[in-house]
Amino acid sequence: MPATLDKATILDALRPVQDPELQKSLVELNMIRNVEMDGGQVSFTLVLTTPACPLRELIVDDCKAAVGKLPGVNTVTVEVTAETPQFKGNSGGLPDQEGIPGIKHIIAITSGKGGVGKSTVAVNLAVALAQMGAKVGLLDADIYGPNTPNMMGLGSANVAVEQGPQGERLEPPFNHGVKLVSMAFLIDPDQPVMWRGPMLNGIIRKFLYQVNWGELDYLVVDMPPGTGDAQLTLAQAVPMSGAVVVTTPQTVALQDARRGLRMFQQLKVPILGIAENMSYFVPPDRPEVSYDIFGSKGGETTAQELGLPLLGCVPLEIPVREGGDNGLPIVLADPDSASAKALVSIAQQVAARISVLALTGDT
Repeated sequence: MPATLDKATILDALRPVQDPELQKSLVELNMIRNVEMDGGQVSFTLVLTTPACPLRELIVDDCKAAVGKLPGVNTVTVEVTAETPQFKGNSGGLPDQEGIPGIKHIIAITSGKGGVGKSTVAVNLAVALAQMGAKVGLLDADIYGPNTPNMMGLGSANVAVEQGPQGERLEPPFNHGVKLVSMAFLIDPDQPVMWRGPMLNGIIRKFLYQVNWGELDYLVVDMPPGTGDAQLTLAQAVPMSGAVVVTTPQTVALQDARRGLRMFQQLKVPILGIAENMSYFVPPDRPEVSYDIFGSKGGETTAQELGLPLLGCVPLEIPVREGGDNGLPIVLADPDSASAKALVSIAQQVAARISVLALTGDT
């Protein structure tokens, strides 16, 4: 092995390799660590900014190519890990916000209108992030219509209540790699929740601050539809890394989605993008045919008009509904389906945009 092949030489070779999202050198970002050499064998650790990095393979290939060109190098081994950067809050954010110890990012999944599949997107996004190696929690903030426990296979789960020095705390049930808390765990299945704003405010704060969430990379919040007390309580209580707006291509859904989007913008919450659900339907017995049941390209047009990314288009597929009813989200039940692939891509893009925001302040 030539004498010039040392750690400094390897780092110099890697210096031109950039994180495609951040547009900065991996070396400058301290993403290259534990460089070791043994004869012609070189190994190092690549520390990504999220376990859900959509460009993982591209970055690894670029690293191997850069080091592999050095004289005397025979093999290059790259161990990949991830450290999700902590969100530091938004400049100009609301006063009196209090972060939750151990939780790096809070993501709101929102819509202006009910019935667009917001909970389906929230559940599958949370499970997809967990499948990629992230530590994930899911908070069902739809207090009046909680249904995520059934969708997560936790419909019969119980919440343990602990008494500690700081008062009562809830131990969230866990399934599919995700911790979950929901009003459904605290009431009978047929019991309606008839609360005014102050009580709603109190239970959401309880779910935020009096749950043993532990260390989480992402806390995904399934918001109720609309622009009411729950949204205001959440935005005023905690610094949120961003919001994903869910809509269908239908005009009336898009109108309400715009209202919900504007509300979060006024509350200084970054909009990570738009996810279009029920975009099209392909009959199982006629895969060559596609029907735009709720319209066409509404999410794409809205995203372009507002200068936001369209994170993905999720088709209308029967297994998505079946997975929600059976407690097995589509990203697990049929990962090769068009819906699952779209939802996984949305999760990857959300994670990538959050990392960029945390490190640069710009999505």
